[in-house]
Amino acid sequence: MKKVLTLCLVLLLLTGCFAACGKKDPTPTPAVTEEPTPVPTQIPVEDPTPTPTPEPPQVYLKDVFAEHGIKVGTCLTTQMISNSKTKELLLGHYNSVTMENHMKPDYILSQAKSIEKGDIVVEFNKDMITMLDFAKENGLAVRGHTLVWYSQTPQWIFYDNFDNKTGKLVTREVMLKRMESYIKQVFEKLTEQGYADLFYAYDVVNEAWMEDGSMRSQMNLWYEVVGDDYIWHAFNFANKYAPENIALFYNDYNEQFKTDTLEKFVKTLVDKDGNYLIDGIGFQAHLYTEDSLTAYFKTVDQLSKLGLTIELTELDVCLGKYNAPQMASDENKAKQGRFVYDLIKGIFDRKDAGTLKIDSLTFWGITDGASWRKSYSPLLFSSAYSRKPAFFGAAQMKEYAGFNQ
Repeated sequence: MKKVLTLCLVLLLLTGCFAACGKKDPTPTPAVTEEPTPVPTQIPVEDPTPTPTPEPPQVYLKDVFAEHGIKVGTCLTTQMISNSKTKELLLGHYNSVTMENHMKPDYILSQAKSIEKGDIVVEFNKDMITMLDFAKENGLAVRGHTLVWYSQTPQWIFYDNFDNKTGKLVTREVMLKRMESYIKQVFEKLTEQGYADLFYAYDVVNEAWMEDGSMRSQMNLWYEVVGDDYIWHAFNFANKYAPENIALFYNDYNEQFKTDTLEKFVKTLVDKDGNYLIDGIGFQAHLYTEDSLTAYFKTVDQLSKLGLTIELTELDVCLGKYNAPQMASDENKAKQGRFVYDLIKGIFDRKDAGTLKIDSLTFWGITDGASWRKSYSPLLFSSAYSRKPAFFGAAQMKEYAGFNQ
């Protein structure tokens, strides 16, 4: 019996062991997986902020030139007065004006009244009066331009009865009388109407000489009717009738190619006592960035020795060269700025040293878009009225005048 009980107990124990070994855990342990390495968040790094180029300081041309005793001017039209942006630049930077057209013979001589009176008649036009009033109101000095010129002069003044359709030119004697009457009336009317005090200079004769040293004869009725001494008579009459405050000038272009001619000619403009009938020479100074400033200053220095006043009367500096304009690229505008800087510095240095007698420098316009040579971008301000390197060249601000380009 004991054996049976013992056997039963052994069987029970074995059954319990097998049961325990086969039992499943109700919540199996999940397989362990490795966590992915976290990728650090990429914070965008900005490029270093470039140091802004400092805005050029405000400077006014008339203040810069005044330090050397020189007026700085521009040509003037009624359109410039009516444009608020141009007007602002004009009044801010310039203290002298020259009418672009409205004081030329075509604009101030009346054919109808000359026929009626039997003598040449000067009549100031409305636009001329408007511009003179503007100059007076704003304290602007005026250059007169021009009295005797082969161009923009009505042909009828050279004919009998002031009628060029008759085909008969007047005699030398008649034309000299008309010339005297014409010049006399201009200065008398300026005085009578209260404008004479505005003027400091007047171009008596314009563009009479050629580059080959000959006097201009083609299409020049002054030369054809009066003869080659018409220039002397024009200065003689102007010297007789002009108020004392108005200096009398001969004005020409391509002066650097006419230097010897001008020197020789000016010495003939004297009265019977050997005194000059002329006060100064106007250099139109229509220059190009490809020009030689060394050669140009040879002309300045040579004619300065005559003792007369020199004025740059129609200055513009074209990109490129004659009949070959260059694009208004940054590079070309920088070259223009350097050219203008060197030109003005040469003028200032000579004036300060006492070797150049100059009292006025006139730019022929303000913005490129309104220039008679706009395809060459020749002026100090862009068509958008912004200052170009040429402006800073004129203002002698070298760091902005294209030297770092």
